[in-house]
Amino acid sequence: MRGRRVLIIDDDELLLGAIQKKFETSGFTVLTATTGDAGREILEAENPDLLILDLALPDDDGTDICRDVRAVSHVPIIMLTGRAEETDRIVGLELGADDYVTKPFSLSELVARARAVLRRVDHAREAPKGEPTVLQGVGVTVNVRSHEVTVDGESVSLTPTEYKLLVTLMKRAGEVVSVQELLEQVWGHDQYDTHLVEVHVANLRGKIEKDPKRPERIQTVRSFGYRFG
Repeated sequence: MRGRRVLIIDDDELLLGAIQKKFETSGFTVLTATTGDAGREILEAENPDLLILDLALPDDDGTDICRDVRAVSHVPIIMLTGRAEETDRIVGLELGADDYVTKPFSLSELVARARAVLRRVDHAREAPKGEPTVLQGVGVTVNVRSHEVTVDGESVSLTPTEYKLLVTLMKRAGEVVSVQELLEQVWGHDQYDTHLVEVHVANLRGKIEKDPKRPERIQTVRSFGYRFG
């Protein structure tokens, strides 16, 4: 992870400084902004490897930034939020954030989450040796080497997390994969909030299902998990 560039957008300068120091001592190159406008400019100019984004900013709404970033980029996003309402976190995930951390949090945990997200991106870029280079099923084709995904012959753009989730399910097509297994294999830890899986499955269904409300490709197995095909 050494040398990876992380952009942190947070208006709390004390917290921002602490996060910056922790990431720098962990080998990251850190860019910072205390407003949404400044953060947007840095994002466009520097193209960082990871965005850590506070949802509550003085001049902008973090969810608006998340939506705008995801419309043009697949850069991984970790949300920071001090809001207790579950709906705020879910909205951020629905807009394409990869993970979230609720304030107050451990700086070591935040670095660990960042590393897990970046490992997921790296894994999505590599085709593991000895494994199939093409996955197919119910009209979905994934070229593991080129990371191209097509649905009924049409190209589909997925975020790194959505891609890893789809590949994980397709490799075990026909099997029921538990939420805990998905959290461990996709997010790197089985103790994360199960909403991470629920919301990302919903986002993925919106891109690969003919009718996301009546999914045929990713089926829910109540009280356990999901099955592809």
